[in-house]
Amino acid sequence: MTTVPARSAARTLITVAPTGAETAKADVPALPTTPEELVETAVSCEAAGAALIHIHVRDADHEPTLDPVLLREAVAAVREATDLVVQLSTGGAVTDPLDRRLTVLDADPDSCSLTCGTTNFGDGVFLNPWGFMVDLYRLAQEREVVPEFELFELGHVHALRRLIDECGLPYGGRVHVDFVMGVPGSMPGTPQTLMAALALLPPEVTSWSATGIGRTHLPIAAAALSAGGHLRVGMEDNLVYAKGRPVSHNRELVARAAELATILQRPPMSTTEARELLAVKDRRPAAL
Repeated sequence: MTTVPARSAARTLITVAPTGAETAKADVPALPTTPEELVETAVSCEAAGAALIHIHVRDADHEPTLDPVLLREAVAAVREATDLVVQLSTGGAVTDPLDRRLTVLDADPDSCSLTCGTTNFGDGVFLNPWGFMVDLYRLAQEREVVPEFELFELGHVHALRRLIDECGLPYGGRVHVDFVMGVPGSMPGTPQTLMAALALLPPEVTSWSATGIGRTHLPIAAAALSAGGHLRVGMEDNLVYAKGRPVSHNRELVARAAELATILQRPPMSTTEARELLAVKDRRPAAL
């Protein structure tokens, strides 16, 4: 199993993924889809213990979009209101064309997601062919954006190995991965699967987190913390806080993750510690 550096194991990086591209606003009114809701969510979740925000943008009709203006405005607004590491999804919606997904980096985020392969995604297919992965990786290196390698399948771990061999280390020299587990059609969200995936990680990996979709949310959080990993939570991944109780705000999920991490004596990282862990470029506005 890959050894996680002591600096990352001592504290927990909590990522919040507040919106996603799958849930309709009409079905879940609490989902933050407007610019104002996104900023309020970012501020609240930072206060609750999050250090990184994974952003999907919606348009005026609350539909997923890769509109470059809206992406850049979202990055700027969150960066002005918080000290969170700002990560943009390059996955968009499963129907978004590959060339549009590459333009996400034009919005100048601190970090971007980079999914290491195609996977079944519910009733759809999340397409990530090899050529697209290489193009995105090299563009991130050129733009000095830190990728988070998202792994939905055990085969994606092997693809990460291949990417590093072909393209070298990402900007900053750190390799951070996130296991996305429990998506219908992808690897199951069980502790056993997480342990199997960890055993396959290449030695270049410096930190990892895990995401449990839906009812796998808590088991994966507990397993990840126990194994020295970090956490991603949020309404993109889970809409139910407990049986019969829907999530009313992303800060509930962040606060619970922070409590779990603190109980296990790995309290949440500050944003400063997260920036050091991931080696992100400082794009924050200069202090006046």
